[in-house]
Amino acid sequence: MADVVVSQLSKFFDEGGQLRHVLRGVSFEVRSGERVAIVGRSGSGKSTLLNLIAGIDRPSGGTVRIGNTDLSTLDERARTLFRRSSVGFVFQFFNLIATLTVEENVRLPLELGRGQRGAGRAEARRLLEAVGLGDRAQEFPEHLSGGEQQRVAIARALVHAPAVLLADEPTGALDAEIGGRILGMLLGLARQRGTTVLLVTHSAEVARAADRTLAVEGGRVVEAPGEIGVGRGPAAS
Repeated sequence: MADVVVSQLSKFFDEGGQLRHVLRGVSFEVRSGERVAIVGRSGSGKSTLLNLIAGIDRPSGGTVRIGNTDLSTLDERARTLFRRSSVGFVFQFFNLIATLTVEENVRLPLELGRGQRGAGRAEARRLLEAVGLGDRAQEFPEHLSGGEQQRVAIARALVHAPAVLLADEPTGALDAEIGGRILGMLLGLARQRGTTVLLVTHSAEVARAADRTLAVEGGRVVEAPGEIGVGRGPAAS
């Protein structure tokens, strides 16, 4: 478990000599174990914010702290190592490796982190059972439906017991019914483990499943109105 503290975070891109500001002096805090949705229009900077929190990108200014670690003090290798040990990431389009079995995909973060082939077999299988795919462990991703692939991605993101789980439109590629079940599974497993969750979404229904909602508007982050993100809704059960 870990707090996430974002302080005066800025990000701009140089586009042919013109600076395009995506985030401007963003500050907010997510408490340890809290589940927070991040909403905003397409192109508002939601995914950029998530990548900065993960340490995938570096900010133009400001800081991100996860637990006791200030990511701004780390070089690229140190950020990668920190991400492997402390951050889980669920992508909208799954990002499973086609040449690895389901179980091997789930075990991958443990093998990268520990440098041991075959690491975490028991934990991978336990999580696959938890997401209802215990009998598909030796199959390849191409044989799974979209919803099943996303369940594998959730198991992979949680297998190394990260302090923080980041999800970028985790149900965006799924229909509403399957997406609701997947969201409930993601948030339920994260809650069992005390994991802090930040998820980017366009969906008001998904946002209602979080404890609260932050909105990215004009390069800044504001607390969304209570009726948008307060409460957990049926998907979080």
